[in-house]
Amino acid sequence: MRTVQLGDRWARTARSHGIQLVQYHKHDWLMILGLVVIEILLNVINPFYRFVGSGMMTDLMYPFKGNTVPFWAVPIFAIIVPIFIFSIHYIRKRDLNDFHHSILGLLFAVLITAVITDSIKDAVGRPRPDFFWRCFPDGKGNYDSVTGNVICHGDRKVIKEGHKSFPSGHTSWSFAGLGYLSLYLAAKINIFDRQGHASKLCIIFFPLLAAALIGISRVDDYWHHWQDVFAGGLIGLTIATLCYRQFFPAPYDSDAVGPYAYFQFLTGEHVNELENIGQDAQQMTSQDVHPDNRPYFTMDRAQVVENRNMTARGNGPFYDLESGRSGAPKDIQSRESI
Repeated sequence: MRTVQLGDRWARTARSHGIQLVQYHKHDWLMILGLVVIEILLNVINPFYRFVGSGMMTDLMYPFKGNTVPFWAVPIFAIIVPIFIFSIHYIRKRDLNDFHHSILGLLFAVLITAVITDSIKDAVGRPRPDFFWRCFPDGKGNYDSVTGNVICHGDRKVIKEGHKSFPSGHTSWSFAGLGYLSLYLAAKINIFDRQGHASKLCIIFFPLLAAALIGISRVDDYWHHWQDVFAGGLIGLTIATLCYRQFFPAPYDSDAVGPYAYFQFLTGEHVNELENIGQDAQQMTSQDVHPDNRPYFTMDRAQVVENRNMTARGNGPFYDLESGRSGAPKDIQSRESI
């Protein structure tokens, strides 16, 4: 596995390049805001009120209890705790790209999961296991004489929530956030280094265990059927994996220690067309300037000339942004000549 020390000489800090990095990913952050708005709307609208007859109440008469894990605690486990871990790594390594990408990927994982989960909840409208007591808090059932459907006389908000059993939101959120954290930790501690340190497994299993226990609590509280929890966990873990891979290599990859942006920088494969940040691309001498050539800068601050007809790899200013340099040295020498 490649041994790389991230964040020392090439540290990118929030003070030096935070604003530029956020601006570069502005469309991603706008999409985050869009997902938040969609999630709010999904919780405002009414779900599908599925037919519930008297014969179906046998499996829906479990006690109406409170939540072992309250709703407000779920974002703490799924978002705040992982960001706290990311912050510790940032303080140690001062790698802004890693910090920014980890938070952005986490928010995408949780919010996409939330939108998918609540969309399915509203569309399916499956009654919760305690639906009888939500619908008839006095224990006296009332059904339509023609259709046989329930005629609820409980609190409207409680009844509305009673039609949102499938899938489990607590579980999907938890597996999205804590599953993402497990992938992040697996990469950072190099769990697949083939050195036989099985103790590392415990570190990445703890977040998954916490997510699983949160899901189990939903069954114990009679707020969900076991199928709801299983589906929620599957949705959350799947989305977490997809979002993590948007910014980081797989934990078993040789470059798993850092985000794609760092190693694409090292190999000169990053595609970017930022033309207005810095002036480093203009530092070439007149003998290097050619209409078919454009420069980029490597980590050792050497200038390399690239043919424009080749696959685009970006420009000097972007690499300065990714590496944390405020500007390339003026006395750089061309590594190749054309």
